[in-house]
Amino acid sequence: MCTVVILRRPGHEWPLLLAANRDEMAGRPWDPPGRHWPDRDNVVAGIDKLAGGTWMGVNDEGVVAAILNRKDSLGPDDTLRTRGEIVLEALDHADAADAAEALSELDGRSYRSFNLVVADNRDAFWVRSMGEVAGGRIDVAEIPVGISMLTAFDLNDPVSGRVAFHLPRFEAATAPDIAAGDWSSWQALLASTEHGSNTDSRDAMRIVTDFGFGTLSSSLIALPSVDFPDRKPVWQFASGAPGETAFGPVEL
Repeated sequence: MCTVVILRRPGHEWPLLLAANRDEMAGRPWDPPGRHWPDRDNVVAGIDKLAGGTWMGVNDEGVVAAILNRKDSLGPDDTLRTRGEIVLEALDHADAADAAEALSELDGRSYRSFNLVVADNRDAFWVRSMGEVAGGRIDVAEIPVGISMLTAFDLNDPVSGRVAFHLPRFEAATAPDIAAGDWSSWQALLASTEHGSNTDSRDAMRIVTDFGFGTLSSSLIALPSVDFPDRKPVWQFASGAPGETAFGPVEL
C-alpha cells in the first residue's frame, strides 16, 4: 500500500501540491528520480529496476502521475503487464485531462488492479481499475478542490484506516510554504508511525514491519500556476523512510 495526498487550490501561485510515500518490499531494486528513459527524455521519474516502469514521475510539460496498488494486489503477476508503464503512458501527454482520457481507454484486464493520480496545474484526476473483476473497465473521476488522500482503496475512503486517521491531520495542518521552501508540516505527517488504536500498524503513514515491507521513499511535489511560466515544478525526494532520510531537491 502506498499513499498520495493532493492539495488542489485553484487561483494560488502553487495550485497543486502532492505528497506521497512509497511502500514496497525492501528487496525490490529501484533508482531515485532521474531521466532514465532515452525514448522519453522529457520525463523525470524513479525507476523500478525489476520491471522497468515507475511509481511516480513528472514531465517537462508539468504533468505529474503516480500509481498505487489496490488492496490485495501487491507485487507483479508474470501473466500481466507491469503497472509501472501506465505512469509513463500518462506522462506521454502534455495535459492531465488528455492523459486521463487516454488512460480511460486502457483494458484493465491487462494489469493488476490500480489507482492512479494524474494532475497538472489546472486539473487533477483519479483513475481506477478493478482489473478482471470489473471486466477491464477504467473509471476516471476529477479530484475535488481541497485535500484528498488515496491509498489502496477509493479516493478519501474511510474504509482505509490510514485515510480515516491521517486525512483529518492533513486537513488541519498548515499548508507548505513553497516560496520559503518550508514543507515541515507535511514532512512530519509523512514520517508519522501513528495509527488509530483499532487499526493495523500498516495504517501509519510511515510503515515499519519485521518482514521486509515498508516505506522506502517519499516525495513532495508542487506545480506552479500558469501565471508564472518561468517557474518549474518543485520535487523534494527522500530516498529512504521519511523521518530517517532527509529530503533533497530533484533536478527537473
